[in-house]
Amino acid sequence: MQTQFRAVFISDVHLGTKACQASHLLSFLRKVETQTLYLVGDIVDLIEMRKRTYFDDEQQQVVQRILELAKQGTRVVYIPGNHDAFFRQFCGQRMSGIEIERQAIHITANGRRFLVSHGDEFDQMVKVSPIMLAIGDKAHGLMLALNRHINRFRRAFQLPYWSFAGYIKQHVGKAQEFITRFESAAIKTARNKKLNGYIGGHIHFARFQRQAEILYCNDGDWVEHCSALVESNAGELSLIHWSEHPCYLATEPAEETLEQAPSLA
Repeated sequence: MQTQFRAVFISDVHLGTKACQASHLLSFLRKVETQTLYLVGDIVDLIEMRKRTYFDDEQQQVVQRILELAKQGTRVVYIPGNHDAFFRQFCGQRMSGIEIERQAIHITANGRRFLVSHGDEFDQMVKVSPIMLAIGDKAHGLMLALNRHINRFRRAFQLPYWSFAGYIKQHVGKAQEFITRFESAAIKTARNKKLNGYIGGHIHFARFQRQAEILYCNDGDWVEHCSALVESNAGELSLIHWSEHPCYLATEPAEETLEQAPSLA
């Protein structure tokens, strides 16, 4: 599969936790070449690290590889999320060659303009109810633990990576309702700013969604789906999955259709 891109977007890595799929991400960062790498929030999970920290050798190598890319000339833009919000105080600064920004405008090779942010600003639970957020985080943590055990079992039988948490999100009605509201809020913001679309993460659900002229793109995560959003040299956007068998998940839907591209489960 192609490994040279104009831009790459990754988010929700959650370094510092056992849920982080560092081995797959490290493989991805070593093989992919890109002019610009966007780190779209929750790269380090400072919230979870207050309780317990898990930072193994592969996670350290992920950090080293990102620093190497910045040193070698890749433009690296870090947009902190809600789990690494501590770094928002440094927005507008450059550290070790990495630009730290609250949000960004990405212009594709074919001239389209996309708002890039982590996405927690659209999450009503974050804005309204810290208690509900805590409950949600507990349930999500349980799903990620099950995800690890299931995939340890699958590896023992030489089966490829599979996202249990992603499967649950696709088959629970309330989760789907939340995702739809989240996407609609992001699309409305892009439309109000007179942009062509939105790129973000946060909800760990990689997919494209088009509403008329606005394209919503979610790059997924590296704890459940091992996914990234990539831009070709022609300006076309695609979602890819990277584990034992890297593959393309979806390409952006054409503007003339409202049909939704498939998501990753």
